[in-house]
Amino acid sequence: MTTVQFPSPLRDIERKVLDRVAELAVGFAAAAAEFDERAEIAVGHLRDLHAADVDRAVLPERVGGYGASYVTFGQLVRTLAKADPSTATIWVMHAGAGVALAEITADSLGSFFADEFLAGKRFANALSEPASGNRFLNPQQEAVAVAGGWSLTGAKRFVSGAEIADYLLVNALVDDEPTFFGVVPDDTVTVVPIWDTLGLRATRSQLLAFDDTVLRAEYRGRRPGFADFAIIPAGLPALSLGIADAALDALVSHARSREILGKPLSHQQWVQHEVADVQTRLAAAHALYDRALWEADNGIPAFFGNLSRAKYLANKLAVEVAQLGVRIGGASGYLKQSPIQRHLRDAEAGQLMAYSTEVVAGVVGREVLGVPEEQ
Repeated sequence: MTTVQFPSPLRDIERKVLDRVAELAVGFAAAAAEFDERAEIAVGHLRDLHAADVDRAVLPERVGGYGASYVTFGQLVRTLAKADPSTATIWVMHAGAGVALAEITADSLGSFFADEFLAGKRFANALSEPASGNRFLNPQQEAVAVAGGWSLTGAKRFVSGAEIADYLLVNALVDDEPTFFGVVPDDTVTVVPIWDTLGLRATRSQLLAFDDTVLRAEYRGRRPGFADFAIIPAGLPALSLGIADAALDALVSHARSREILGKPLSHQQWVQHEVADVQTRLAAAHALYDRALWEADNGIPAFFGNLSRAKYLANKLAVEVAQLGVRIGGASGYLKQSPIQRHLRDAEAGQLMAYSTEVVAGVVGREVLGVPEEQ
């Protein structure tokens, strides 16, 4: 396993932020089940993260932030996801949209979006379309030229934190080219009340309808590039890894405390074998993710491919660990008040986030087999 370290110029800043996040995570974990039950965004948690300088930490130095490394970012998200995956998901999407807008509009709009991000404004990622599947960077909906910009009529789905967003990152086709904008939600943007999901309930990842919404020319940005800080691709594996870590802790706690025939359940051989299998593979998934983050920090192009592999493995393992938790937990693990059932519901969501495990499997499989991708 490759050893990864903090970049020395930012070591103290990054460690201070990570320590503060670890402290906050204790309270987040204690409240996660309540917010999940109510399907309510933990707005206070998001404010606490901003006050802890987490947003500033992940904003690149070139646009006014601390410029945390990918390694630090990965640790941050894993810590949050283990404690409260819904809050972690909303924050990753918020940071992904805010950092992206700060970077892609820096040449045309200066520090506007970076300043808003640092001021505590809320951002949401509104790229996925009902008809575009996983290809969220390649929209199918066309924007029509109007005075001051372009008009968009259509929909974006799974917009985490949409109801509290001050700005949206939106894309559409302009002259047949994918084009990216910052959008201020107004009365032309409507939340479609369909949210009643199985897992990650406190993300409230809504469907948004756009009805002649103006995409303002001054809020138009360039297309995201290789050198931009890839928040969402780097964050998605960490969400599933955090859920898997929490699920493993829950099943270990249950196995140690539950007695069968006078001995803890942890003494049963089948439990030991199953736990050994998932824990070993989970450690391997963490190692693969750490390698991808190290590659990203060192400018090695392979990091995108390895992030995809890490997501694929983390998504599947999160479900397997959570399912094992249900098996070990038995009937008591199936009860609503048990954290085991919540981990199982949350774990399923990672496989559906773009790129889904099926899409990633196709990409990796074609690469290994030397099969060219169809246009």
